Amino acid sequence: MAKTAFASVDRYLAAQPPAARAVLERVRAAIRKAVPSAEECISYQIPAYKLPGGTVIHFAGWKAHYALYPASALVVATFGDELTGRDMSKGTIRFPLDEKVPVGLIGRIAKLRAKEVEARAAAKKAPAKRAVARRTR
Repeated sequence: MAKTAFASVDRYLAAQPPAARAVLERVRAAIRKAVPSAEECISYQIPAYKLPGGTVIHFAGWKAHYALYPASALVVATFGDELTGRDMSKGTIRFPLDEKVPVGLIGRIAKLRAKEVEARAAAKKAPAKRAVARRTR
């Protein structure tokens, strides 16, 4: 796909071939259902979902597959059995466009990633609170 600056996820999807678009719409719906409070945006020129603590998940369509990013160590460890046989590389899970979209798995991945983002944000705030408490003693 040629590099294009997409203004929205709708425009990203509209630029996809019709067969891929239908698959990507199902991926989008699974993520939005799993993490309804996430802000939908374009990041790195692909659809992304963000919470106040950071980016939860990205997805992208390619010629013969679509992919989810990031596939964190926790995601791979938690869903390892369900990901067996999937084409994976560092931080990426690929799904063939011609297979049924595993909406349940995608939703669970998105929910787990949201928990990771929220936990990371809480951990970043915790030391600041302790430092303030020490100064007030």
